[in-house]
Amino acid sequence: MSIYSMWGALEIGLIFGLVALGVLISFRVLNFPDLTVDGSFPLGGATAAILIHHGVDPFLATLAATLAAGLAGVITGWLNVSLKIMDLLASILVMIALYSINLRVMSAPNVPLITDPTVFTQLQPAGMEDYIARPLILLALVVAVKLLLDWFFATQVGLAMRSTGSNPRMARSQGIHTGRMILLGMAISNALCGLAGALFAQSQGGADISMGIGTIVIGLAAVIIGESILPTRRLMLATLAVVIGAVLYRFFIALALNADFVGLKAQDLNLVTAVLVTVALVIPLVKQRLLKKRA
Repeated sequence: MSIYSMWGALEIGLIFGLVALGVLISFRVLNFPDLTVDGSFPLGGATAAILIHHGVDPFLATLAATLAAGLAGVITGWLNVSLKIMDLLASILVMIALYSINLRVMSAPNVPLITDPTVFTQLQPAGMEDYIARPLILLALVVAVKLLLDWFFATQVGLAMRSTGSNPRMARSQGIHTGRMILLGMAISNALCGLAGALFAQSQGGADISMGIGTIVIGLAAVIIGESILPTRRLMLATLAVVIGAVLYRFFIALALNADFVGLKAQDLNLVTAVLVTVALVIPLVKQRLLKKRA
């Protein structure tokens, strides 16, 4: 595995660290199975790419992409809270709708950003190689987002959101408007995924309509790997664990695809992904059985 591959894996891992933080909010905090991610991630990429392509400042384009994805999350929450559509079905409906919306946004299956300015070219220090600058910029951003989430979930609103996910009946009895908490949580969750999509498009040189396929699987794998490595009930450590899980996941993928003796190629990516997720799901069971044997 070359040094370029390692920096590349770190870069993609940090981008999907934002997705993992979003998935953590929907699946773990709100207990809401949300498949909107497969649509909000490319929505962020499509919005940012088309705006940058038309001369909009990359930072404003990234902000617009984040807000657009957050709105998609609100729609999913609204379908569930106001129209009483089952949470999983509501997210599937929005995910399907977003495929057409993303095509409308881009007016084509893809939008290249080869020569356009991006947030990475704007922030890249002079004299530093781009393959090193991008992961460092992303690391600073992911740490900032993690700290913001830690602060938010320690506030009164954040605690109300956590209470909504863990025991909605008790939360309502305490006067918490659980519907609003679901809408807010879904907005934050998908906004983070949209931000990741916007950065992914700028990092990879463009947006593509298929860039969101399997995003939710990657996010879930990152959460499961992170929880397996750092099991904790404290949300502050859980946010750290899922980011580490996302980076490790990308390193495992890069390691497997660069192991010549195994014979795997780029087209085996989905196979490697399925095996890694299966291993991540089995790890807690193996650990539990080992602890029982020792006891």
